[in-house]
Amino acid sequence: MTRLRPLLRLFCGDQRGVAAVEFATSAAFLIVGVMNAVDVGVYTYRRMEVENAAQAAARAAWKTCYDQSYMLPATQNCPGLNAAITAAIQSTSLGNAVSLSAGYPAEAYYCVNAANELQEVGGLSSKPANCSAAGNANATPGDYIQIGVTYPYASLMPGLTVIGAWGLSSINMVGWMRLS
Repeated sequence: MTRLRPLLRLFCGDQRGVAAVEFATSAAFLIVGVMNAVDVGVYTYRRMEVENAAQAAARAAWKTCYDQSYMLPATQNCPGLNAAITAAIQSTSLGNAVSLSAGYPAEAYYCVNAANELQEVGGLSSKPANCSAAGNANATPGDYIQIGVTYPYASLMPGLTVIGAWGLSSINMVGWMRLS
């Protein structure tokens, strides 16, 4: 123990390298902050691309099934609907990683209710004559198509960043378009 005392006194008195230790300590916090910013940015970008894919697919459905006289309901009467939707979904920078969600495309008749929200008033088997189910008998129901898409997402640093802590495994979006 007596042999260590002079070494400890020498170590405690030496101030060389203190700045490097302080920098290393503060750099660790800075790196975690930068990783969080990058991860949130990547997630936000990919979420916008998935939303764009859903809206592009809804627009493709409208463009493909343009003739209301014989193509509606589109999910039953429009040839090439699924091919157009798939091509539109995969047209973003995420490419083939974005896919059509199970149960989509979905189509039904909707009306705007008193809360100014879309309310389903009928299925494809029988088109309602008016929007009385939504509280507006003078309005005509619209044929709306919904396109749901999904994208598998993995955080850049699982467990170390805010996005990683949320445990997200996919990004899901739904695009809507009125066909009639």
